[in-house]
Amino acid sequence: MWGVTAFAYGAFAAAPPLQLALQSRVEAGPGSGEFRVATTVATWDPGQTAIIVCDMWDLHHCKNAVKREREMAPRMNEVLERARAGGVLIIHAPSSCMKYYENHPARERARAVPRAANLPADIGSWCRQIPAEEQGKYPIDQTDGGEDDAPAEHEAWAGELKAKGLNPRAPWTRQIDVLKIYDRDAISDSGVEIWNLLEQQRISNVILMGVHVNMCVAGRPFGLRQMAKNGRRVVLMRDLTDSMYNPARWPFVDHHRGTELFIEHLEKFVCPTITSDQILGGRPFSFIGATQQKN
Repeated sequence: MWGVTAFAYGAFAAAPPLQLALQSRVEAGPGSGEFRVATTVATWDPGQTAIIVCDMWDLHHCKNAVKREREMAPRMNEVLERARAGGVLIIHAPSSCMKYYENHPARERARAVPRAANLPADIGSWCRQIPAEEQGKYPIDQTDGGEDDAPAEHEAWAGELKAKGLNPRAPWTRQIDVLKIYDRDAISDSGVEIWNLLEQQRISNVILMGVHVNMCVAGRPFGLRQMAKNGRRVVLMRDLTDSMYNPARWPFVDHHRGTELFIEHLEKFVCPTITSDQILGGRPFSFIGATQQKN
């Protein structure tokens, strides 16, 4: 039933370490409010590293979000294939879609892990802010949900989803098929299960990728804030993410600049970031489709 099941366990026995350039933003001077980019070189053991793929769903209520996800997914799968072959644990986290995977070996793997002795008290909850973020101003207005579809296109998309028997506000049922899932991966949308799995595998390094950076990637129970505040070395793969931001809202910049502003906020107050070329080589991913254009 599940397409990709085989994997050679010995393939990464002698895998080289991950050489990563961690980008953060540090204040230029005490109380200055001005930040400069700082890069730290880190060497991570693949066997102590996991990638969490956040909410790369098959569908979304925002049509532009679907377009961007579909454009990004092939590059993301290349990263996952390379990282997996090197010994990195891949955790697929398409929230609210666990029923679709209930008999998948990767889902069973996550469910079967025993409770960790150091399970944080609130690891099963969303985290909307950590104390460090109080030092800065939230960079974008997302109070409208961040949809950037044109009204007529959005209405037509909702009708299309409804005609398929889906809830136009929450049409997702599984992860996008472009991202291959192997039996030795894990599938979970639970902060508790994922924490237990990280502890069992003695994983201290976590890479987050997926959507949407200003909502689920940052705030989910397995997201950046929870990982950072509970002591994991966590980074965002900043070129393989997207935001829910509508350019009609403050600060009135195009969608991709809105995404960049939130990533800069994370680099200041939550965690460093990396790019996919640090695993694949070549150049970082960038959107070139229609939604790259300014609104």
